Amino acid sequence: MRDQDYMNLAINVAKAGLGQTNPNPVVGAVVVKDGRVVGIGAHLKAGEAHAEVYAIHMAREKAENATIYVTLEPCSHHGKTPPCADLLIKNKVKRVVVATTDPNPLVAGKGIKKLREAGIEVEVGICKASADALNPVFYHYLDKKIPYVTLKSATTLDGKIATVTGESKWITGDAARLDVHLYRSIHDGILVGVNTVLADDPSLTTRLPDGTGKNPIRIILDTSLRTPLEAKVVNDGNAPTWIIVGNQVNREKLNDFQDKPGVRVLQLNEQTLSVNSVLTLLGQEGIASLFVEGGAEINGSFLKEKAINQVITYIAPKLIGGKLAPTSIGGSGIETLGEALQVVIKSVEQLGDDVKIVSEPI
Repeated sequence: MRDQDYMNLAINVAKAGLGQTNPNPVVGAVVVKDGRVVGIGAHLKAGEAHAEVYAIHMAREKAENATIYVTLEPCSHHGKTPPCADLLIKNKVKRVVVATTDPNPLVAGKGIKKLREAGIEVEVGICKASADALNPVFYHYLDKKIPYVTLKSATTLDGKIATVTGESKWITGDAARLDVHLYRSIHDGILVGVNTVLADDPSLTTRLPDGTGKNPIRIILDTSLRTPLEAKVVNDGNAPTWIIVGNQVNREKLNDFQDKPGVRVLQLNEQTLSVNSVLTLLGQEGIASLFVEGGAEINGSFLKEKAINQVITYIAPKLIGGKLAPTSIGGSGIETLGEALQVVIKSVEQLGDDVKIVSEPI
């Protein structure tokens, strides 16, 4: 096998940690000795062992004079775990192949430098594009200090999310809905507006057939605190719920939610909630990835601010029609074509009878 093949294996191994490692990146490592894979590892949770540790522990004495393939530069500093560069030096690996350098200022080339100073051969850049594609959330959060936003919608072929009477269950089929739950499981937070809570009383949890997958933090934008005290997101205890409100909500109303376990009411000092203020707050609270499943008005607010990093659109082979039937993005909209949010389509696939389109702003 070539270097690219082993690095692609490390990249696939890294995917085991998707959605689990915030605020850390996902990383995979593969140890190869005499043409055989002798160790494999992935980083699975912040504060726990890094990918290199698992791979070296599996390889044991075979790590000496071996080559290790790592999707991200080994760390060189003491954090919650010891430096991985020191581990590789201690175990006398002969060669380290790194897909991409770590943009974190605490690392940023220092791990590679330490390895080379110890006499270890280091090669950088193998499968860099594929490795970088593993961690858009990490890179965005590290740079911007606000969540990476994925906007999801499920529409008919003519762009409707419900009939004129408000009926929306179900626009798409089972395969598309399962895919949505997979996305929920890899995001830190899921965001809707209070109107969705009032209309549907959703659970906003991850429901996969085998019962796996973590639940994201449920985030409700609710300027006037209209979320019912009996709502599922307030009472079921299946995941934390954060309700973001404006500055006109009085203390008495806030106190109504104090005794609800797992529920936080976060008050912004503004009369009308702005997307930028909400994202800044969520970034400060450690939310690195946000799955927006709001209604048309919430989606319109994110579009207006161009606060979108990825768009997931499920299109069902149905036609509803009706100028009053809601579309996936409402609000006041963009006024001129020159101001439109330009996106590039990254993938198109069939899910059952539906089509899934993944796009990103240019």
